[in-house]
Amino acid sequence: MRKFNLFLFLFINFSLVAFSQVIKGTIKDKKTEQTICYAAVYFDGTFAGTQSDMDGNFELNISTNSSMPLTISCVGYYSVTLPVNTGKPLQIYLTPKAYDVDGIVVSSKSRVGQRQKNLALFKSVFLGTTANAKLCYILNEKDITFNYAADDDTLRAFASKPILIFNKGLGYKITYFLDRFEYYKKDSSFLFKGNNIFTDDLINDEKHEQFYKRKREVAYLGSRMHFFRTLWANNLIASGFTVKDSFGEYLNYENIVIKENLSPFGPLNSSTKLLTAKKNMQISYFSNLTKVVFLKQKVFFNENGYFDQLGIYWDGDMALQRIGDMLPYDYQNN
Repeated sequence: MRKFNLFLFLFINFSLVAFSQVIKGTIKDKKTEQTICYAAVYFDGTFAGTQSDMDGNFELNISTNSSMPLTISCVGYYSVTLPVNTGKPLQIYLTPKAYDVDGIVVSSKSRVGQRQKNLALFKSVFLGTTANAKLCYILNEKDITFNYAADDDTLRAFASKPILIFNKGLGYKITYFLDRFEYYKKDSSFLFKGNNIFTDDLINDEKHEQFYKRKREVAYLGSRMHFFRTLWANNLIASGFTVKDSFGEYLNYENIVIKENLSPFGPLNSSTKLLTAKKNMQISYFSNLTKVVFLKQKVFFNENGYFDQLGIYWDGDMALQRIGDMLPYDYQNN
C-alpha cells in the first residue's frame, strides 16, 4: 500500500509539473538596480498576465502561451520582451524612459488647438479609421502629449501612463503600453510600437452579446490573425485566402512554411512554425488585397495567430486594421 501511495503521489506531482508551467522572476531598474513593484507581466495581446509584488517578484502560469514571448511593462520604463523559461528565476531589468520635457510640454493656451489636431491625427493612426475604430475611446487622453520641436515634419507622441482603451464596437477594454509613435507628414507614413494586454471582456453583457459576437467575427475574417491561424492549419484556400509571390505565381503551404529546431521564443513544439519567402508576397482574401514586405528572412508564428510583428511590413487592407480592430489571441471564432 505504501508503494502504491508513493507511486500515486509521484504521478500526481509529475502531472502537475507537466501541465502547469510557472515562470518566476524579479524586476529591477537597470540604472539603480532597485526592484520595481506593480510592473505588468503578460503575454502581448492576450488576457494572460500578472504584476510584480512590493519586492518586484512575480509568478505566472504560462501553460497556454508557452510558445509566445513574455512582455514586461511599467509606467516610466521601456517594455521588455523575452523568451519564456521555466528554469531558474529570471532577473529582468527595465530601462527608464528619458523624455525631452521641453519638447512635449503644452501648457500655453496657444497650443490647445494644435494639441487637438495632433490628438485627432494620433487617434486616426493609432486606432485606425474603420467602423470599429470609430467606436473606440481613449479614457486617459490627458496622459498623451506631443512634441513641438523644430522638426515640423515628424509628429511624435508620448504617453506618461499606459493608454486605456474602451472598444465599444468589439466589447473589450485594453491597456496599451506605448514605447514609440512617429508620424511623418511628408509622405503620411508612420511607426508605432508598444504592447498591450486585454483587461476586460464585455461579451457577458446580455444586452450586447450578439452585437459583440457579430462585430468580432467580421473583424476576424480576413485579418492577420485569421491568415496566420489558417496558414498554420494548412487551410488557406478553403478559408478564402490565396497567396502569390511578387511575380504573380501562386504559393502554397509547402512553399512558405518551414519548421526549424530552434524557436526564437522557447522550445520548438507543435505550435511553432516559420513563414518565409524569397520575395515579397501578396495575400488575397476575396476582394481584399494586402502586400507583405519581409523585414526578416523567417517570421515566427503560432497556432493562435501570434506572429513576430517586427518581421513584416503590411500594406493594403490588412494594414487598415489597427488597435480598433484588434482581437485577443484568446479569441475563438466558433
